[in-house]
Amino acid sequence: MQGYCVKCRAKKEMKTPKAITMKNGRPATQGVCPSCGTKMFKIGK
Repeated sequence: MQGYCVKCRAKKEMKTPKAITMKNGRPATQGVCPSCGTKMFKIGK
């Protein structure tokens, strides 16, 4: 799954994507940037 890395300022494929639920109940996906190791986040399934 692709997400936006704020540090690299580019869309990249997430490493180890994990489905989570935010505090307000919306689904989201959290992963790690393969280049810099920063957390990446995408709202939606």
